[in-house]
Amino acid sequence: MTGKRPTTIAEYILAAPRQAQPHLRKLYRILKSVAPDAQEAIKWGAPFFVEPRFVFAFSAHKSHISFAPTPAVLEAFRKQLREHETTRNYLKIPYDQPLPEGLIRKIAEYRVRNMSEGDGFW
Repeated sequence: MTGKRPTTIAEYILAAPRQAQPHLRKLYRILKSVAPDAQEAIKWGAPFFVEPRFVFAFSAHKSHISFAPTPAVLEAFRKQLREHETTRNYLKIPYDQPLPEGLIRKIAEYRVRNMSEGDGFW
């Protein structure tokens, strides 16, 4: 990130590394379409959607973006995520690979439908 700390998701995307911006814009559009009423916030330096609880977050890094629903949601999609790099909390998408838009949409929709399951923030 460059310059002053972003206070909105739009500012976050503009401040992100140039190679991250296309993935971030696509990811943001997907998440906004799935949770249109969720509030947008920057928390701990990353974009969050809250409703009023944590729905999901994302972030830009040196060579990838991370998408964070909850560990329980990622676990529910473990088979579909086999070909992608994941941690307990994140799906990591390298900038040199296409954004798995359909899979991200399914994960985000599942998260919104199952807000009470695995609601713990990390």
